[in-house]
Amino acid sequence: MSWSKLKQQLEGFLCPALNGRVEYRAPGYRYLTDKPGICYISVDKKNVLNMSDKTSFIRWYQTELEIKNDPDIQIPINSDDIEAVRKATKGTVPEDRLIVMARSRKSTEHAKELLSAQASLSKSNFIAQANKFLSTSIEESIESNDILMNILALVDRRVGKKRILGMAEKMGLKHPVVRYFYELRRETL
Repeated sequence: MSWSKLKQQLEGFLCPALNGRVEYRAPGYRYLTDKPGICYISVDKKNVLNMSDKTSFIRWYQTELEIKNDPDIQIPINSDDIEAVRKATKGTVPEDRLIVMARSRKSTEHAKELLSAQASLSKSNFIAQANKFLSTSIEESIESNDILMNILALVDRRVGKKRILGMAEKMGLKHPVVRYFYELRRETL
């Protein structure tokens, strides 16, 4: 599918409040067909999603430790997580320390997932991901670990007010660029 047709389809799915504010841009080079295309998602004429741009106001993580120390990421733990740590330590650790250990384990897993999603985004071909988004259900796109799929789903008109408001807890675990688009969409409700 050509870029212009793909762009037209993606912009056709934008929620009405973001129409004209969110743009998909892909500066293409005619003679470099074997290279993955560089693409930007811009909001109000500012490039928001561009992995190679170091001047972006969206935080891109470099290490696992940065994710663990980010105060914006709230990692909930439940009794199953604490019980898993208790079994691993054979019950010899005090209860208050079990909570700290469970949170640390979960934050490590989450940090690895975020770094993996961020790395796959930098290597991905936007056009291939956008075609995948158009062919999958909106539920799969929202639940996906892929950053780009999450963003495209959040600005989609098929995601209603009730669903957006119900995602608040899940958004605390997402990458900052996904949280940015979530907040942008919440502002339009």
